[in-house]
Amino acid sequence: MSSCKSCKSKTLIVDPVTGNLECSSCGVVQDFNNFEHQTFNADGFVGTNVRLGKSGSGYDYSYHETKLYLAQNVITDILSRLNLEQRFDEVNTMIKTITEDEYGSGNWFNVLVGACVYVVMRKANKLLPLTSVCENVGCDVFELGRMVSRVVEHLDLKLPDFDIVGLFERVFREWVSCKEGVGKGVSVRMMKQGIFLVQCMIKWYVTTGRRPVPVVVAVMVFVCEVNEVEISLEDLAGQLNVAVATCRLRYKELLKRLVDVARENLPWGEDVNVKNVMKSAPLVIQYMEVNSMCDPGKDIKNIENVGVDLDCLVTSCLNQDFRQNESGGWEIEDLETLKVSPECLSAIYSKYLEEYSNMKTSMKKVDDDMIGSEKYDFSVDTEYWSGESALSKKLFLDKILEKDVGLNAMPPSFVNGCVKTQRRKEKIKDAKIRIEKIRRPSMAAKSFDASDDRLLPANSRKRKRKRKKFDLDWEDFVVETLLLHDVKEEEIEKGYYNALLDLHVFQSI
Repeated sequence: MSSCKSCKSKTLIVDPVTGNLECSSCGVVQDFNNFEHQTFNADGFVGTNVRLGKSGSGYDYSYHETKLYLAQNVITDILSRLNLEQRFDEVNTMIKTITEDEYGSGNWFNVLVGACVYVVMRKANKLLPLTSVCENVGCDVFELGRMVSRVVEHLDLKLPDFDIVGLFERVFREWVSCKEGVGKGVSVRMMKQGIFLVQCMIKWYVTTGRRPVPVVVAVMVFVCEVNEVEISLEDLAGQLNVAVATCRLRYKELLKRLVDVARENLPWGEDVNVKNVMKSAPLVIQYMEVNSMCDPGKDIKNIENVGVDLDCLVTSCLNQDFRQNESGGWEIEDLETLKVSPECLSAIYSKYLEEYSNMKTSMKKVDDDMIGSEKYDFSVDTEYWSGESALSKKLFLDKILEKDVGLNAMPPSFVNGCVKTQRRKEKIKDAKIRIEKIRRPSMAAKSFDASDDRLLPANSRKRKRKRKKFDLDWEDFVVETLLLHDVKEEEIEKGYYNALLDLHVFQSI
């Protein structure tokens, strides 16, 4: 206990009126324990600074009240960075429900606030890229994505699908439509072309399982290059907080799809590649637009015409009236049950002829432009785009898959998986030959192809190494080890090497 500064007595008491510490023996006020800084100016006394943790009446804030105050400051700060101050009540209510009115502090709470902001905007069908939230919260996409999943699961919410077309419209309005030198007509044409290409990317499954923002950046840059509007991919990617390398990869994938369209449909398509596809881009887009406006009847499927139609499968799954016994086209029994008069059939046929003639005229114009492509001036002619296709407007997924733009592509991940599986099959085949050569050299020599130098010793193929560089890598040795431990080839083809090694090799040891 402190002693009196005057008589050194330890009989100190607190005055109930002033709150000062006084000595009961000599009555001297102990001011060192109750110091309050007082400020003065030229006119005299101004006031007294309130100490930290005190109100004007001397009230001490509790720990919960302090934590609540600091947490709401964090929410306000993050919302102000995103220019979403009007969403404070919704975000605050969501955080209060999740934390049961306890809130929190630390980096995890910032991530929680960012996740709640993203969920609130998605519920309101407002576009807010996840990367923009990450930049203002101070975390990576994976951490924020996990927190968003936990928030949605905890509150039992069902968020609407991400609107990639709406994101493109928003980015276009912010970046291109306000540029100097871009007229209203050019802006409208570029907007329709961008929406058309974005929905083509959806149809080609380029957006499946991918982040949507790099796809928007790739389409934006492509549309600007076609219409001779200057834009930087690096600047746009940096503004949208996405990796430049990913945007370039999506841009390259878009060019590859356009090359595939040209090679399958244009008379001179064999000469089109990724490097020169921009010269043919207006004609390719024109062909895709005209082809998408055609509505050919569905062919009757029979036993001889069976194949993998991924678009038809996805469309059938999206259709609420889909049944398992529903056939893909008209059958003979169905036609016999229909009671159609000859006059009705004649009217239907006449309408079909009219539509077919209009479609044929449009396609002939495209073909004429293709044949005269060497004399086609892309920088002057602007009539290659009409903007009348339904794909130039926002459509649902089932409607997008119904349109024909001249190319039906498989998902890139599926194609890459098939390529990797085929490569593993070849490695298994080569590993079996090497094993058989060691076990039974006489039998293996009969089936060994001398032109294949992969099985030769290293010193015997030094001369061939300059001509053909090929060496056994770690994957070949892993495949060989698994085969020696009697692992099924079907399991090895899946590529889960670590799991197979743990299960069949290391556990056996």
